[in-house]
Amino acid sequence: MKNEDWYIFKGQDEVQENVVFPPAAPWRKGKESETKNTYIVDKKGKELEIVNASIYLKRPILVTGKPGTGKSSLAYAIAKELDLGEVVKWEITTKTTLKDGLYSYDAIARLQDVSLKQKAKISDYLFLGALGYAFSPSDKPRVLLIDEIDKSDIDLPNDLLHILEEMEFVIPELERADKKGKGLDIYPMHKKKAQGGTPIKITNGKVTCSPQNFPIIIMTSNDDREFPPAFLRRCLRLDMKRPDKDRLVRIIEAHFGAIADDKQKNMDEIVKRFLKLIKEKNFELSTDQLLNAIQLLIEKDIDIREHKDLEKTIFRSLV
Repeated sequence: MKNEDWYIFKGQDEVQENVVFPPAAPWRKGKESETKNTYIVDKKGKELEIVNASIYLKRPILVTGKPGTGKSSLAYAIAKELDLGEVVKWEITTKTTLKDGLYSYDAIARLQDVSLKQKAKISDYLFLGALGYAFSPSDKPRVLLIDEIDKSDIDLPNDLLHILEEMEFVIPELERADKKGKGLDIYPMHKKKAQGGTPIKITNGKVTCSPQNFPIIIMTSNDDREFPPAFLRRCLRLDMKRPDKDRLVRIIEAHFGAIADDKQKNMDEIVKRFLKLIKEKNFELSTDQLLNAIQLLIEKDIDIREHKDLEKTIFRSLV
């Protein structure tokens, strides 16, 4: 018989009173979880060498690997350890263009406000994108995460090359508006003052990145496509390997802290089961799936190995 003591929803078609909901998993707390350094460096690998070489050479890192191997979390670990503030994130889709990363301008909204005789400063309608903000003046380098660049249109990697080499770009709308060259205050990434944004003064519409403060750029790829040679030779490539047992345990401890003695054995067995499915069944599994299983173990003492349907769901192969 199934153990149903841990059920919150019981399918009884009646209202429950004073329902107590469980706390969120450590990695499911939005911005709070992003800022935690839950990335575990493989000191036997080449990650530290490549990250430090990237900082010295002012070159982006193209991080490839299967989903759930920690590609994106590397950016947050760098930002935290080097005290570089919030990670600037640019999520790529098949429709993303270079301009999307540089800036956005809502000309239609401005035209409507002008027709209604409302004040229509261009700075209220133009925002720096993630790449534009990462290039804008700052005291220290920013960390830019270009996530899943392999999803991009075929032209985006080559379009990106020019900006990374020239380290500057012009916003034509600002260039026309700033005729006296006094500079205009523009907010980054749709964050006005009320949303916690800090204005950046841009003169003559030109955004120039200081070579000294060239952003630390992490570009992630699931290795689903080939990139142009010209793009690859301007990147440092890091192939993220799947974590082994010791590293997985360190990742779990980074999220959950020390595991209670009465749960330690079951945790070890779940990790072994996870790795066995990958090795012997050729499953494609992510670290997130393992963390889901450990969360159930810690929160409600549910060992998914004893719940076969639940195990098949949580440890379902991604391909």
